[in-house]
Amino acid sequence: MTIAEREQQIIDEFSLYDDWLDKYQYIVDIGHALQPISEEEKTDNNLIEGCQSKVWLLAQYDCNNGKILFKGDSDAIIVKGIISLLIQVLSNSTPDEILSADLSFIDKIGLKEHLSPTRSNGLLAMVKQMKLYALAYKTKTQ
Repeated sequence: MTIAEREQQIIDEFSLYDDWLDKYQYIVDIGHALQPISEEEKTDNNLIEGCQSKVWLLAQYDCNNGKILFKGDSDAIIVKGIISLLIQVLSNSTPDEILSADLSFIDKIGLKEHLSPTRSNGLLAMVKQMKLYALAYKTKTQ
């Protein structure tokens, strides 16, 4: 499944809900479903800077298929749902696919406009970190 197809799947899922309270609940549910990372992985090196809450992100490059797998966690449940959405969309993609992804689903589901300014900055920091991982793996494998 491509990044665009995963984005469309999320857009379709969010379109089932009429109001933002239901959409927030859906984000919380997605966060609950995210596989937590181990306490050993919750290091300062894996923390994303620029987030109000603590958000840990790990990336692993699979040499066999050239794709990056992401894992993440947060101490805030809504943020855990947001990082889960980003992982759903970007994980299991090549560095080039990640770097060229426009992540239009964020605007199409109205997420950015329904987050506080600090949460919105955190969302941008998460996206930036995922793209930095992609750039690092792309550079490393060339």
